Amino acid sequence: MDIYEVIKGPHITEKATLLKDKYRQIVFKVDPRATKIDIKRAVETIFKTKVVKVRTMNVRGKKKRFGRIEGKKPDWKKAIVTIAPGEDLEKFSGV
Repeated sequence: MDIYEVIKGPHITEKATLLKDKYRQIVFKVDPRATKIDIKRAVETIFKTKVVKVRTMNVRGKKKRFGRIEGKKPDWKKAIVTIAPGEDLEKFSGV
């Protein structure tokens, strides 16, 4: 899998911001087929930083109703990446 296909984008929420400030962790939306090793290689290559730990989870899409029509948002995968101490978090300020 190509490293640029692994990371779909940042997942920015209040909880993700707190993780970044307190624990040096960045949250990404990733390809559902990506493994922890793929995610680690992609982050280290793209952002040129050292990754200590990667945690992943599969998130189920929520059910939504539009009047009588019932639908479902797509399932996706989330990765929480811990950055090594001493590494610069300024690279992730726009992320």
